[in-house]
Amino acid sequence: MIGLLGIAIVAGVIAGVSPCVLPVLPVLFVAGATEGESKRRRRPLAVVAGLVVSFTLFTLAGAEILTLLHLPLDLLRDAGIALLALVGLGLCIPSLGELVARPFARVRIPTLSGERSGFVIGLGLGAIFVPCAGPVLTAISVVAATHHVGFESVLLTLCFSLGAALPLIVIALAGGALVARVRALRQRAPLIRVVGGVVLIAMAVVLATNVANGLQTVVPGYTSTLQHDVEGGAFATKQLASITAIKHSKVVTHGSICVANSAVLGDCGEAAAFTGIVGWLNTPGDRPITLASLRHKVVLVDFWTYSCINCQRALPHVEAWYGRYRADGLVVVGVHTPEFAFEHVISNVKAAAVQFGVRYPIAIDNNYATWLAYGNEGWPAEYLIDGTGEDRYSSAGEGDYSGTESLIRQLLVENRPGLKLPPPTEVANLTPKEVMTPETYLGYDRIDNLYETVTKGKAAAYTLPSSSPPGYFGIGGTWTVNAEEMTAGAGAELAYDVTAKDVYLVMGGNGKVSVSIDGKATRAFAVGGIPKLYTLAHSADTFTGDLKVSFTPGLEAYDLTFG
Repeated sequence: MIGLLGIAIVAGVIAGVSPCVLPVLPVLFVAGATEGESKRRRRPLAVVAGLVVSFTLFTLAGAEILTLLHLPLDLLRDAGIALLALVGLGLCIPSLGELVARPFARVRIPTLSGERSGFVIGLGLGAIFVPCAGPVLTAISVVAATHHVGFESVLLTLCFSLGAALPLIVIALAGGALVARVRALRQRAPLIRVVGGVVLIAMAVVLATNVANGLQTVVPGYTSTLQHDVEGGAFATKQLASITAIKHSKVVTHGSICVANSAVLGDCGEAAAFTGIVGWLNTPGDRPITLASLRHKVVLVDFWTYSCINCQRALPHVEAWYGRYRADGLVVVGVHTPEFAFEHVISNVKAAAVQFGVRYPIAIDNNYATWLAYGNEGWPAEYLIDGTGEDRYSSAGEGDYSGTESLIRQLLVENRPGLKLPPPTEVANLTPKEVMTPETYLGYDRIDNLYETVTKGKAAAYTLPSSSPPGYFGIGGTWTVNAEEMTAGAGAELAYDVTAKDVYLVMGGNGKVSVSIDGKATRAFAVGGIPKLYTLAHSADTFTGDLKVSFTPGLEAYDLTFG
């Protein structure tokens, strides 16, 4: 455990200098610079102390507390931003600053001219501090999400927070050192406090409006290699797995290497059981099945979600394998782990299964329990389990269908020596090979390439830009942008310069959609029923063009994908 805590501290330091923290650096610099010379060394410590306390608390228990109180899950972030703005006002208006700091008057922490605003700033930063996630922070998040918070996980989070705090202290001290070195600045301390307050207010506005969202994607991920080298080793992985209670099938076990998309079968240890499943489809009476009951069978566990185009392209292959090899001992279990809220609705999953012709058993993994038990990381993903219950292979993403089928056939013969198998299936591989426009989410939780800033949760009017920068899309008319989707109002439209063969959009609601490319109308169709994936454009060859989509009021647009 001591070794893992050391890794957590180093991981925190790496996270503290990652591109993801760039938006909060001006706040820290100002926090150090708005202090007089006599106490400039203590104020940064107060700021970082508040950050460590709030980040640890909110990361481990914030979502649980909000859920119990039936409050929105983004309330903590909004409260943190509001607190920064309030402290900024307090720096501009001293009497207000005294009022803001008064609740912390009995807290024994370093002060700022008799005020506790440094600690308050830290509390606000802890609620909005989102470092780039490596394995350690991911494990902490899993522990919080699965309610497994214990002494070890608290220590791990504290060590990570302290590590992340070290480079942040340097930034805050640099602000104070600048003031101390420049005599003219020392003589204008009141003016510096006001300027610092204005900067805090400005940064609160920037964070609230997500203007800085694109910053971490523009700046190269210069810490990703460090995270992989420090946190991704076998020792750290095993230690983290012991805390999260997650079995990671990609770890070296029994002397054999298990890597995703390997060309050969491995020995990856005992397969994880189906756990936390809230419902079953396509079983007798929709009753649950267990992995133990499938001993002496070859089991393919397929993680999918019904609105995912990558899953939809993979489904025909999985269905073909089930049809071809079921009589020879193959069992397929589709673990449906939802990406969007509407995919939690079991009746929606059932309707989608009928639409796609899925006949094998489906486990409804709404709480991500089985997903976490397998250490899964995306959709689609397959795991092959032999007749003894051992995990022998995993694949991530779509594409290598012939390789997966070859290993299925190998396991079937291994399970029943002398078995004569039918010929391999022949299903067209529709995985795109060309470079295309990346998947684009439309809800504010994950939107990162919209040309302008959106108003969260309220109807607002937008104007399509005359031209958008490469990789960005624009919206026009009235839209209500929610966490997962945009809901169309009067004159709603979307424009995007895309490169693809096929363009898909997940939509819900009832209404009509009109599509044009390069100003030429290409199709119009009705939308209705459960939210699902619709095809906006199809071409035999890859094209680049200006896609424009018009929506009638009430339609919901979730996610654009390209193939």
